[in-house]
Amino acid sequence: MQTAIQLWTLRELREPLSDVLDRISAAGYDGVEFAGIGDPGASRRALDEAGLGIAGVHVQLEDLQSDPRTVGNQARTLDAPYIVLPYLDDDHFASERAVESTATLLGMLTADLDRPLLYHNHDHEFVPFGDGTAFDALADQTTIGFEFDAGWAHAAGQDPVELIRRLDGRVPIVHLKDMTADGKPTVLGDGVVPLQAVVDAAREAGTDWLVFEHDDPKDPVDAIQAGIDGMSSLLN
Repeated sequence: MQTAIQLWTLRELREPLSDVLDRISAAGYDGVEFAGIGDPGASRRALDEAGLGIAGVHVQLEDLQSDPRTVGNQARTLDAPYIVLPYLDDDHFASERAVESTATLLGMLTADLDRPLLYHNHDHEFVPFGDGTAFDALADQTTIGFEFDAGWAHAAGQDPVELIRRLDGRVPIVHLKDMTADGKPTVLGDGVVPLQAVVDAAREAGTDWLVFEHDDPKDPVDAIQAGIDGMSSLLN
């Protein structure tokens, strides 16, 4: 698996993208994941200059619905292998009918793109449905892949290892995130998520990219190094 950092982690780092990417490259990451497309040509050049790959790019629902052709062209310019829908609100998972509609929506979005669309979970997708959850129902009713966020799944009371195993072959990207016992993001290794088991399950499930994300780091510069140190120890 290759290692990357989700650039949302570094949103408070007020530096040119080229400088941020140089920091990431120097720390030892293989690539990054973009939180929004921005200027795809300039971003692609900056990636090349830093010697970094790209795991994927987050694109909001409104953009996917309003102009999928432009999104596809921009992703092609970035050479992003995956387009990731980073969030759908609670209403999309509130009932069995809502999940059916969400599954249909994701299928329609996928049909308009020339590369795989992944859905990134948080914790609200795991509302109970019968013997499972809304997330389980969504997985059963779709063929899309997932950018599986192990930290948020754990915060929802789920076993991220079992979910990755269940989604075998459908989790090309795993967000490696640690959480405190009360469901707050924290430094890798300081929380309660079974990180080593998550990494091992991801490897067995054919995951391409292990992406470090911290939703609210105290210091983004420190987070860069802490993320790659944590991932490296788990991958060795």
